[in-house]
Amino acid sequence: MASSQLLKVTCMVVVLMVGLGEIIPLAEAAIPCGTVQFTLASCIAFLRGPGGPVPAACCNGVKSLNNQAKTTADRQGACTCLKNTALAIPGLNLRSLATLPSNCGVNLPYKISPSIDCST
Repeated sequence: MASSQLLKVTCMVVVLMVGLGEIIPLAEAAIPCGTVQFTLASCIAFLRGPGGPVPAACCNGVKSLNNQAKTTADRQGACTCLKNTALAIPGLNLRSLATLPSNCGVNLPYKISPSIDCST
């Protein structure tokens, strides 16, 4: 009888743990791609244009993303998202893309391009 009660309690604990895992997800290691895209959406018109000054909203997004990307996983995830997004958007001015961070006052040790290796 006692082992039957123990089995029921154990099953209940497992069900609760699984259920709470669905309600309270573990922290994600990387910034979701949708968040990256939304944060930088105001840059697309600039990146498809002939150049000129970077819009303030775009720079605010660049700075915000830089502040959010604290861990290596965050930076690699954001890089992969940006690379894939850049490859999917026709007509991007690659020079504007490469200089976007520095034009917004963000210092990156690499140039952003569709050929960047995000694993390093």
